[in-house]
Amino acid sequence: MLFQPQQNIPREEVERGLKLVIRDGVAAEMMTTLTGGAFLVAVALSFGASNFQIGLIAALPTIGNLFQLVAIWLLHRFANRRAITVICTIAARVPLLLIALLPLFMPTDLGLMLLIGLLFVHHFFGAISGTSWSSWMKDLVPEEILGAYFSNRSRKIQIVAVVMSILTASVLDYVTANQPGELDVAYASMFAIAGIVGLYGAYLLARTPEPMIYPVKQNLFRLFQAPLRDTNFRKLLAFIAVWAFAVNLAAPFFTVYMLTMLEFSFSWVIFFTFVSQISNIFFVRIWGRYSDKYSNKTVLRICAPIYLVAIFLWTFTTFPDRHALTVPLLVVIHIMSGMALSGINLALNNIGFKLSPGKQDAAVFLSTRSLTNAMFAGVAPVIGGLFADYFAERQLNWNLEWTSPEGDRVFHTLSLQAWDFFFITAFIFGLFALYRLTFVKEAGETERRVVLAELVSDLGRDARALTSIAGIRSVVSMPFSFFSLIVKPERRRRPRKAAG
Repeated sequence: MLFQPQQNIPREEVERGLKLVIRDGVAAEMMTTLTGGAFLVAVALSFGASNFQIGLIAALPTIGNLFQLVAIWLLHRFANRRAITVICTIAARVPLLLIALLPLFMPTDLGLMLLIGLLFVHHFFGAISGTSWSSWMKDLVPEEILGAYFSNRSRKIQIVAVVMSILTASVLDYVTANQPGELDVAYASMFAIAGIVGLYGAYLLARTPEPMIYPVKQNLFRLFQAPLRDTNFRKLLAFIAVWAFAVNLAAPFFTVYMLTMLEFSFSWVIFFTFVSQISNIFFVRIWGRYSDKYSNKTVLRICAPIYLVAIFLWTFTTFPDRHALTVPLLVVIHIMSGMALSGINLALNNIGFKLSPGKQDAAVFLSTRSLTNAMFAGVAPVIGGLFADYFAERQLNWNLEWTSPEGDRVFHTLSLQAWDFFFITAFIFGLFALYRLTFVKEAGETERRVVLAELVSDLGRDARALTSIAGIRSVVSMPFSFFSLIVKPERRRRPRKAAG
């Protein structure tokens, strides 16, 4: 049988398979970088996309996840995850080759409609393959190295994303400056290369071994009752629902915000993305180690507040226009975002694995998690797009005014306009999500102060290693030493009083 699963996979085969999965992840990231994020926004804007249409495009990945029920039916009907993953991966990546033809041969209105339609097909089959892949990886990757393995994979993926972003941005900037009439050719080339690289990733997956599972004849809807009857998993779903809505209400519009409201060039947008990716690469290894040593929930309790603060800081990038601190503030925001998202994405993925039962039911639990995320993450950017035009003509300013004999002075403290309202709303929903997280139980939970103390110690050691000059080393280490005293969990023992 084609793609025959194996009952017992030799250790050497498992290790070879894990290397292939990393290579597939690199190929998939190259594809995603070329066809997503700022580059996809630029292509959509070149077709004249409205705010609603940009929001719809941003929602397509999560809307596609709503069709994971198809994946569950296929898994329980055929019990061949490798075959399902490879076939659907090919079906998901061929549309990218068709999208490459749109800028060259289609008028803008028809091209935009076809772009949205082909992206939907891309994400539809991608959701099916992703569900099958997640179930496959749960059984293939040993649980004791789950955090370390996926953090290593994520780090390598992010390195590739940084390189691809810089190269692509450089090419687009060169074409824009010297041959603006050839931008359509550049966009077409991006999607063509992405499609080819994506198909190579499918080939790598076809060579990866798969542990055996068996067909299940149980009714599909009864299968989905199991995750909902699991009290702890149901609490995890509640957190994921609120968190997905909060994050996706704002995050899809960060690029549009920088391109339109802040009027940054394409190079600046890629620079900020680069800063975020570098931060992601640096911290993902740390979070992987902590998720294995402590718990994924502990990592979420540290990273999620950092990301919420980063979202809130977007509102200060205008007063009400760009100001001298806009660029430094955006650098800080992207460092915080990269640091936080590296831990959030890793922990959300791993906690779903850990709270799901093995083998037969894993795909159902993981799909329920993804479906929950899809429903709320898909609705959020559509709502954001619908109301973007409404808030575009409205503004809320909070100023302080100083009156003196020498004259009056006005200090701008807060200015909300357009997507700023969504940033504030996302921040509030995120706080509620953190409250829901407290109800989730995971083995190995540790006090946040313990992990923070170790994190500060690790970062302080890395900072001190940056220089061999004693004086500079002391100055660099001072903030970390001071903060370690604040978060240090151990309580000092009081000296005993002398007898008598």
